[in-house]
Amino acid sequence: MVTPQQLLDLDSKRVWHPYAPMPGTHPPLVVESARGVRLRLAGGQELVDGMSSWWAAIHGYAHPALDAAIRQQLGRMSHVMFGGLTHEQAVVLCDRLAALAPDGLEHVFLCDSGSVSVEVAVKMCLQYWRSRGQAAKRRLLTWRGGYHGDTFMAMSVCDPEGGMHRMWDGVLPGQVFAGPPPPGVGAGVDPAYAAALRSLIEQHKDELAAVIVEPVVQGAGGMRFHDPGYLRLLREACDAHGVLLIFDEIATGFGRSGALFAARHAGVSPDVMCVGKALTGGYLSLAAALATSEVARGIAAGELPVLAHGPTFMGNPLACAVANASLDVLLGAGPAGDPPSYPRGWHAEVARIEAGLRSGLAEAAGWHGVGDVRVLGAIGVVQLTHDVDVAAATAAAVRAGVWLRPFRDLIYTMPPYVTADDDLARICAGVLAAVRAATAAAIG
Repeated sequence: MVTPQQLLDLDSKRVWHPYAPMPGTHPPLVVESARGVRLRLAGGQELVDGMSSWWAAIHGYAHPALDAAIRQQLGRMSHVMFGGLTHEQAVVLCDRLAALAPDGLEHVFLCDSGSVSVEVAVKMCLQYWRSRGQAAKRRLLTWRGGYHGDTFMAMSVCDPEGGMHRMWDGVLPGQVFAGPPPPGVGAGVDPAYAAALRSLIEQHKDELAAVIVEPVVQGAGGMRFHDPGYLRLLREACDAHGVLLIFDEIATGFGRSGALFAARHAGVSPDVMCVGKALTGGYLSLAAALATSEVARGIAAGELPVLAHGPTFMGNPLACAVANASLDVLLGAGPAGDPPSYPRGWHAEVARIEAGLRSGLAEAAGWHGVGDVRVLGAIGVVQLTHDVDVAAATAAAVRAGVWLRPFRDLIYTMPPYVTADDDLARICAGVLAAVRAATAAAIG
């Protein structure tokens, strides 16, 4: 049997972890198992997961309905190519996504990951305009502070200065950037910013294929929240100037912000929408790009009438089966007789988590070195006035019995929706412990 130390030695030699050098400078923690909201480490310590495994495991781990869906599908088929073939789980999933999505998003293209869904969304918009004889419309507009993934076109619309992809300046396609949206979900629309944003879209309308933004919550670019009114502004400006609109709901989709999709906060629909992460409840990689009939018809009318994109594992039956089960759990639509995971509905659970995060993180607002504390839905953020000592902050959270993954100047949490009140209190205590450690490290 391989010991934990042997695993770590082999990991250091062979495994290149995300956003880390090779070889790594900080050894990872070895997870032996996970159940509910807890990660069990080698040696027996348990950590409450405050990250939902990068925002995906919204129902926690080893959920019986999701486990059963995987097993049942495995008994039928694990995979079949999606070119020229189809199967029940994919068809049902696409139909459900179209029914749940904002109005008008009728067609669903299944992808392997969130970044790929962004690539597909952009490709849809570019091909739409080429099919209409307007090939000059090939640039994208977004606002600063965003993050859309790590593939090349996705990187081109991440923040070009403060983001992690700034090293690729001169290599990535040059896009059009507005300033970051003013902060505050209930702050209202700033007239000066609104005028500048409208003007920028009008100025570049002849070369813009689409505007792409994360609605309401900018995730890995800085965990910022903005007023939904800016989404209505974008919809109006794009319609006025012949530009398509993409919403990246990979992080916000399926309830994280307190609405099933963050676009619901604004009451508007994009032309294309990307979803991923929580789509399968964190079990398998699956994403989708949803499009309107106008976009689909526009592509079909072109010289090349097909969307030339075909991932090998597109529509994977195991992933689609567990995605359908995750939607059942979220929406309370499981098999008759099964107790619902959210007896009061997921809305109530997310609202409960929001209240717990507001209460549990509030005291940090007055601490030295803390710039802001903000909460929306099942998202809690403490922003420091300096970069986080990630090793010190993570170690402090682990000592408090919590798994967190700070970055830049942020210590934040996105817990699973099934997190009970006592575990939520522990997560908040872990965040506060990490903040204290990070500020102490900055001073010392």
